[in-house]
Amino acid sequence: MQEHPLPQHQGLRNFLRPLTGGLDLLSMNGPTWKKWRSIYNPGFSTNHLIALVPDIVRETLAFCDILQEHAERKVIFRMKPCTDNLAIDVIGKVVLDAHFGSQRSRNPMIDALRRQIRLLSFGEINPFRQYNPVRPIMHYYNTRQMNKSLSQQLDGRFATYQNQNSRPTKSVVDLAFESYIAEEPNFKLKKGMDATFKDYAISQTKLFLFSGHDTTSSSICYIFYVLSVHKSVLQRVRDEHDKVLGFSKAQRVKKLDETPHLLNQLPYTLAVIKETMRLFPVVSSTRAGVPGLKVVDTHGRYFPTDGFLVWSVSQALHRDPAWWPQPDTFLPDRWLADPGDPLHPVKGAWRPFEYGPRSCIGQELAMMEMKIVMILALHQFDIEVAYHELDQQNPQHGKNAVQGERAYQVQLAQPSGDLPCRIRQATQ
Repeated sequence: MQEHPLPQHQGLRNFLRPLTGGLDLLSMNGPTWKKWRSIYNPGFSTNHLIALVPDIVRETLAFCDILQEHAERKVIFRMKPCTDNLAIDVIGKVVLDAHFGSQRSRNPMIDALRRQIRLLSFGEINPFRQYNPVRPIMHYYNTRQMNKSLSQQLDGRFATYQNQNSRPTKSVVDLAFESYIAEEPNFKLKKGMDATFKDYAISQTKLFLFSGHDTTSSSICYIFYVLSVHKSVLQRVRDEHDKVLGFSKAQRVKKLDETPHLLNQLPYTLAVIKETMRLFPVVSSTRAGVPGLKVVDTHGRYFPTDGFLVWSVSQALHRDPAWWPQPDTFLPDRWLADPGDPLHPVKGAWRPFEYGPRSCIGQELAMMEMKIVMILALHQFDIEVAYHELDQQNPQHGKNAVQGERAYQVQLAQPSGDLPCRIRQATQ
C-alpha cells in the first residue's frame, strides 16, 4: 500500500467518530492529513522524545513499585491492566505534560475514555447493540466529559506558553502549537487558545490515548510472555543491560536521566522487541480500494479493489513462510543477521506500525517506552505466566491455544485473559 497510497476507509472513520469527532490523523485524507501530520511530527521525533526519557523513567518506576506490591502478595494477577495504566500515564506526560495518575487512582477523563472505547464498533451486526437508544446518550456524556477535561489541560499548556519569554517547549502539544503558528501566516496570539487548533488537538489527544495505550500495553505484556518462556533470551537481555547501564536500579536511572541516548546502544533488546512484535503484532491497516488498482494472490489471480475494504493483516504477513524463515519460531537473532543471510528480514515485511508515510506517528515513543520498561522491570523481577495454574483451577474451561500459544490474541490483539502472572524478585 506504500507504493499505491490509498485513502482511509469510511468504516474506520465511522468507527472512530464517536471517540474523536472525525478530526483525528487516522480519519484524515489528502492535504488535511498532510497538514496535521506535519504539525505533530516534531513532537514525536526521536530528537524531541529522547529529552523526555526522564519523565518516562519516573512513570516506569511507579509501575515497578506496583509490580513489587504484587510480588509481596504472592498471588496471581492480570498484567494487562497494569501496563494499560502505565501507557496512559506515559502518553499523558509526553503529549500534555500532564500527570493522569492512572497507575494509582481513578481519573474521570480516563474513565470516560474507557467507557467510550467499549462503545465503539466496527461492522456491528447485533441490532440490539447497534440501535441501542442509550448508546448516543452515553457517547454524548463521555465526549462532553473528555472534551471538558482536555480543554482545561490545553488551556493550561497555552497559559504556560504565553508566560514564558523564551518559550521552552516540552510536551508534544507545545511543539504542535508552535508548528501550527508557523503554518498560519495571519495568526495572532490571543487571550485564549485558537479554537481550530484546540478542536484538532483534543481529537488527536483522544486518538493518541486510545491507539497508543492499548497497543503499547499489549506489546509490553507479550515481551514479558516470550521472555518467561525463553529463559536464555532473557539472560542475554539482562547481560546487555548490565553492560550498558550498570548493575543496580540507581545506576540505570542515573544513566538514563543523564545519557538517554544509551537506549540506542541496546541492539539485542531492540531485536527482542521487534521479534515479539513480529509474532504478536497489535495493529493492522485498512484502506479504501480505488478504481484501477488490483491485488494479486499467490496463484497469480487479480482482484479489483474498487468498492472494497483493503485490509493489510500483519498477523498473516508476519507468519508467512514466503517472507520469514521459521515463521512461528521466536528468533531475535534474525534482527542481527547481516544482509544476505537467509534470516535477514525482507524490507517491508515487518509492519507492526504499518509502513510508509502513514505509518504510526507514535512508534518511536512506543519503542522507547518498551526499552525502558525492560531495563527497569526485568532487572528487578522474574515474571512467570500463570495460565497453567488457572487451567488447573478451572478444568471445566479446558485448555485453549492458538498456533500453540496460550497467550493468543483476543479483541484488540491483547493476550488472552489479560496475561495472568506471578511475579517474584529476580534471581540472576
